[in-house]
Amino acid sequence: MSFVVSNRIVPVYIYAVVLSSLCIVVGLIWDISWHTSIGRDGLFSPPHLLIYLGAVTAGLFSGYHVLRLTFTGGQAEKDLSIRFWGIFYGSLGAMFCIWGAFTMITSAPFDDWWHNTFGLDIEILSPPHTVLLLGMITVQFGAMVSVLAYQNRLITSSHAIKEILSWSFKLSAAFMLVMIFTIASEYFGRHDMHASFFYIVSGVLFPLLLVAVAVASPSRWAATQTTLIYMLLMALLVWILPLFVAEPRLGPVLNHITHYQSFHFPLLLIFPAIAIDWLNSKMQHKMPFIKALVLGSVFILILVAVQWPMGNFLMSTYARNWVFGTTSWFYGADPDWEFRYAFAPWHVQAMPAFIKGIAIAMIIAAASSWLGLIWGKWMKSVKR
Repeated sequence: MSFVVSNRIVPVYIYAVVLSSLCIVVGLIWDISWHTSIGRDGLFSPPHLLIYLGAVTAGLFSGYHVLRLTFTGGQAEKDLSIRFWGIFYGSLGAMFCIWGAFTMITSAPFDDWWHNTFGLDIEILSPPHTVLLLGMITVQFGAMVSVLAYQNRLITSSHAIKEILSWSFKLSAAFMLVMIFTIASEYFGRHDMHASFFYIVSGVLFPLLLVAVAVASPSRWAATQTTLIYMLLMALLVWILPLFVAEPRLGPVLNHITHYQSFHFPLLLIFPAIAIDWLNSKMQHKMPFIKALVLGSVFILILVAVQWPMGNFLMSTYARNWVFGTTSWFYGADPDWEFRYAFAPWHVQAMPAFIKGIAIAMIIAAASSWLGLIWGKWMKSVKR
């Protein structure tokens, strides 16, 4: 059975799910900034509304796509889809978006009950936040798969349509990258950049997605462009959020602020991503094990080479400005803490321990890259 189509337009639900993914990550980072700047929030705080808008947009447009295909779609369209519950037809990406949206909406009253029962929490991975994050990631994965499945089915189309789909995939992958970074952000602060655990966690998370994107996308520089979008979005939020007035509404207030405090400045992932794209094109016929070993090792070595000195820079007086956002500080933290702009002794490893940790990070990154190769190959074959 053939799974290819010819089309001159991109379906609206493709744009909708990519937009929903953007709303989710912007709302999430805004919510973190809200907690560090204001503290008190509610079920319908502005950041929450933006997150819910992302969930509703993904759920409604994907749901409409499924219902239209089920009840008014032709047999040829249904043959290009998956059938579930014995009744409905739809794309795999639409299914993920619907399930993710339902999970996100379900988590909202759970989170409100949690706050009313146990009080304020600022942890990213509290139980209701974990449910919410699972829903977010599912929606974002659904956006990536929705774009790829449609793109992989096309046999004839204009160059403009192919470019729209290519960039839609890279955008959705970049928003997923922002989500991954945010979930693990407690390990990615500037104080962590001189310890090997920073690079171990990076090796677990980032090669998996970046290698998969490099393999799945028809663009030669897909991983590079994905990280560029990630860096631009993260930097824009660092620059824009502090422009708005905010003041703490919960005590104790140790750091008296008047504007939103920004989130982390982005990691310099574009440099190892360039290496991933280049190596992926040069090693296409190598054994996956060898390719993954090279990709993972190079990723860690380049990340150390750029992020270690970046850690020094972010601690310096040169970074204490609106561009890098290092002056932002939680309202409940002492602004005069002696290690605010310095590495504390427990943040710095002895060189033998650091080298051992980097060796472990390279092994982990190689395993992550191998999984990325598998995932990318699967995404490249998705057509339903």
